[in-house]
Parts: sequence; structure tokens; C-alpha cells
Amino acid sequence: MKVFCGRANPTTGSVEWLEEDEHYDYHQEIARSSYADMLHDKDRNIKYYQGIRAAVNRVKDRGQKALVLDIGTGTGLLSMMAVTAGADYCYAIEVFKPMADAAVKIVEKNGFSDKIKIINKHSTEVTMGPDGDMPCRANILITELFDTELIGEGALPSYEHAHRHLVQENCEAVPHRATVYAQLVESRRMWSWNKLFPIPVHTSCGEQVIIPPLELERCPGAPSVYDIQLNQVSSADFTVLSDVLPMFSVDFSKQVSSSAACHSRQFEPVASGRAQVVLSWWDIEMDPEGKIKCSMAPFWAHSDPEELQWRDHWMQCVYFLPQEEPVVQGSSIYLVAHHDDYCVWYSLQRTSPEKDRRVYPARPVCDCQAHLLWNRPRFGEINDQDRTDQYIQALRTVFTVESSAASYRLMKKISLLLGEPFFTTSLLPWHNLYFWYVRTAVDQHLGPGAVVMPQTASLHAVVVEFRDLWRIRSPCGDCEGFDVHIMDDMIKRALDFRESKEAEPHPLWEYPCRCLSEPQQILTFDFRQPVPPHLIHAEGSIELRRPGRSHGAVLWMEYHLTPDNTVNTGLLKSVEDKVGDCCWNPHCKQAVYFFTMADPRAPLGGPQTVSYTVDFHPHTGDITMDFSLSDTLDDGQ
Repeated sequence: MKVFCGRANPTTGSVEWLEEDEHYDYHQEIARSSYADMLHDKDRNIKYYQGIRAAVNRVKDRGQKALVLDIGTGTGLLSMMAVTAGADYCYAIEVFKPMADAAVKIVEKNGFSDKIKIINKHSTEVTMGPDGDMPCRANILITELFDTELIGEGALPSYEHAHRHLVQENCEAVPHRATVYAQLVESRRMWSWNKLFPIPVHTSCGEQVIIPPLELERCPGAPSVYDIQLNQVSSADFTVLSDVLPMFSVDFSKQVSSSAACHSRQFEPVASGRAQVVLSWWDIEMDPEGKIKCSMAPFWAHSDPEELQWRDHWMQCVYFLPQEEPVVQGSSIYLVAHHDDYCVWYSLQRTSPEKDRRVYPARPVCDCQAHLLWNRPRFGEINDQDRTDQYIQALRTVFTVESSAASYRLMKKISLLLGEPFFTTSLLPWHNLYFWYVRTAVDQHLGPGAVVMPQTASLHAVVVEFRDLWRIRSPCGDCEGFDVHIMDDMIKRALDFRESKEAEPHPLWEYPCRCLSEPQQILTFDFRQPVPPHLIHAEGSIELRRPGRSHGAVLWMEYHLTPDNTVNTGLLKSVEDKVGDCCWNPHCKQAVYFFTMADPRAPLGGPQTVSYTVDFHPHTGDITMDFSLSDTLDDGQ
């Protein structure tokens, strides 16, 4: 059956109605999910397996049957681990129906259908009793309900309900405990993701400074976490003001509360400075003794930095204090972690929270609107002085040309149409071509010789080898001895749907990669003219200049304000060196077109080229593309 789906076109601004498969949303969810990333997370998988074996053994040593409740089973991997470890029976809950259906098939394929029951419900809907989903309470609780913030996916309410209704008192739990850590830092770079800085502008009258509105400066901001790959932030970009502080722990083997709470830690700053940002992460201990631990700590706080596991489904957190506050080395202060059932935020206090009623029980609320309208990279983009200077230089050129007396006679019409361009609805780099459609809509209002800025834009591409990001689109096949090919096939089918074939937005400054080719211009767009009625087509090939594994093509836009002033949203560093390491604009997301789901670790057979066809469809604003790898040499050579 087909259904009509309404979609706001981010490039043209129009609302479109498209005919889609009835399971269209499911396929999009699967295609953009982290299932492959989790299955490739060997550290996570091994630690869970070890913790599950230990929990089953403890129950067996007490002479009891091992009855497992697995909440959020996904592929059924953890339940299969439990049965292999000796569990008598597993009740595996999965609310997402396509995933639950896949889990049934995976469990059957691995020969565990007689020991594992997949329940396609939310855990709070599971019934207990002879005629219910579970005949009795479980004595082992296994879950993987965590996000980067630990509690953002509703872990606390789910645990709270499970202990009240689904598991025995003092049950075994895997993981057994989670601990949230925090570290206070000063960082101009990270603070620029939260506040607007004054903008110096050099004029003929001297330097002028544009001051942000006072209400924005006073605004406490939004409490939402900014989750990033903290290992990619240079240590030169922040000053550590505190040791790593354990803020609070949750014991998952006992009754859990989802009620709002706050936890304070007294500490003495290790350096004086301006407290602006709290960096945070967590670890989970799979056993009561804490011997089996899985940590999200960044490299400088990790117990074994050489064994760091890359993962994208769990990263690290950046929180912004409501206001920056001065701290003095050795002068005691309190860091307070607040949380409700889904969200964490932080504050600083000079006195003990138990004595000071100034503890804020409610989340901070943005009252300047900017934190609701802009994402964190947008703040950083506005604060980028190099980018601002490009606009100032370009505008200085325009106003020098337009200062003639004749130009004033044209003021009844628009003489300068200026855009960044940036639009909050844009996901992929070329969605900002919406500027072109706006320019076209006001074409009749432009005076003769009107200046449009940017004048032109260009789409560029480079072929890359990712250090780690390839894992999110790589088949797993076998995971800790269990066959999960069915999951691989499910993701592949989901990727065959129309929107899933498009490139994906990723902030590549967080994901190291090597350029295997030189950057190549693919398409150009002339904003000085209205959007043309005809297709803009490009085809060609990109020669690979460096050995490596071709994981995909990265695409980005460059906006040419004038012939001499360009705003680049993508590759910033020349890749002429042999290493080919890429340096990306940290304020923009680039588009990644993954080549294939074949094994990305397999070495290339020899020199290759990448052929491409790229089309811009002016009526829809879409850019469609296809890339394919081919050997440079003929088979007979």
C-alpha cells in the first residue's frame, strides 16, 4: 500500500506531497539508526557478555533458575548471550516493530527460539501472570537503554517501572551500576557555541565593535546537551579548571527513581579562570564488584588511552553553565548536577547546596530565543571572525563601486541583495540554495546592475578513507559468534529507499579521514541570474592519488561573495601532502555519500577512479547523484 507524505522542501521552501511505501518512516529510521555502530562496538559487546555470564553464574550458584528480562533487545544479541551463558529463559522486549520482527528471525536463525521470547511492546505495557507476556518476574535484568547523556532515552522511567512490576527484588542487573563524571573547563571555542561575541569591524573611522543584545548575554541558554566526539577537540582549546569529579551513580539492581534530583560535589579548582563549560561522560560497571567496566571517558581521563574504543552511539557531553563565573585556584566551590527523568544540567555554587536554597530545581529556560532558533554550530559560525572578515571585505568592495551619484537614483529598486546563505531548515549543504530561489522571487525588484552576494556558488567533492565512520554503514555479519546477517540485509533494504540513497550530513571535524583524491568542483550555480528552468548536469571522474580504502565521497558548498572572497563550508586544508589528512570547517556539516556496504576493510586491488553523475533539478531543488568505483587499468593489462 502507498501513502502520501507531506514534506517541506528545504531548498525551494515549498510543501510537497509524495507517494511513499506505507513503511517509509520505518525504513528511514532503520537506515539512519546506530544498530551497525553498536554491533561493531567490540568493547561494549565483550563487556556485556562478561557481565551477563557473571550474573547468570551468580543466580545459578544460588540454586535458582536464571530468568532474564532484556529491555530494548534490538537484534536480540544480549538475550542470545544470556542463553549461551546458561540462562533458562529470556523475555526480550523491543517496541520498534521492524526491529522486533528482525530479532525473531535472528534468534531463530541462531537456534534460540525455544529459549527466547520476543515481545513487541514498550516495557511499561508488558503484562504479568499465567495469561500475560511473562508468567513470573525475572531475576536478571539486562538493558541497553542509554544515550550519550545516559538518561536521555528514558532509562530512569523504564528501570523504575521494571523494578516495580517486572523483576524480583534485589535482582541481578547488567549493567549493575552507572556513574556520571564531570570536569569544569574554560574554553573560548566551546563558549562560542553558546554565546555571541562582540564583532570588531575596521572602518574608515577606525575600529567599530558590534555588541550582541544584552538579553542574549544575560540568557541562561538552553539546557540541551551538545554531544560530540570530545576526543577530536584539541587540548589547546580548553583549560582544565577541576579534576574529574564523579557526580552521581545509579544502581540498576535496586529500585530506581525517575524523580528530579540534584547532586553536588565540593572541589578546589586546579587553576584560576572563567568557568564556562562542563564536560561530562559516564561509565557502566557490568558487575557488583566493578571489575567489568565500559567507559566513555575521553583520552585524557581514560584509564587506558591506548585501548580507546571508537563509537558514535555513545559520545561525550558538553554542557554550558548559565553564565560564566570566575573561579580561583584552591578556593573551594560546589559543582551541582541537576537532572529530571530525561535531562541533565549543571550549575556552580559558592556555598553548600544543603545550606543554600539557591539550588535551581527547574531547568534553565532560554528567554532570548536565539538558543531555540540556532544550533550550537550556528553560534560558532557567527563568532567565526575569519568568515566575518570575508563578508566585510566583499561589502567594502561593493560599497566602493556603489558610491557613485548614479547609484543613488536606483534606490527605488534593490541595488544590493545580500545573504550568507544560512537557513535553519537546511540539513545538507545544498539546501542553502534556497537563497537562489528567494533571489529569483524578488528578481523584478532588483535594479539594473544590482549586486547579488554571494555572486555564485559551487559544489565540490573529494574521495576519502574514514578512520572510523565507515562502521556506521558496514555490515557486521558475525557478532561475538552470533549470525546477524539478517540485520545487515534489513539495513541494506532500508538504504534502497529514495531518501536513504542520498548523502548524509555529518560534522566531519569530529570524524578523522584521509583524502584519497584532490578536491574537485562538480557543479556551479550563478546567483546573478534567476534559477534556470533546465536541469544542471555534470558527469566525470575523480582520480585517486593516494592508496587507501575508498569509503565514500564528501561534498560541500563554497559561496563566492566576489571573485576574491569565498566562504568555504567544507575542506579547508590543502591535501597536496602524501598523508592527505583532511581539515574541515567546524561550523558546518558536510555531506557523505557512502559508496557501498561491502567490507570497507578490504584493501584496494590497484589504482582506481571514481565516476560520478550529479544533477540539480531546479523544479524540486533536489540534487541527485551516483558514484561508482572502477579500476584505472583494463582487465587485460
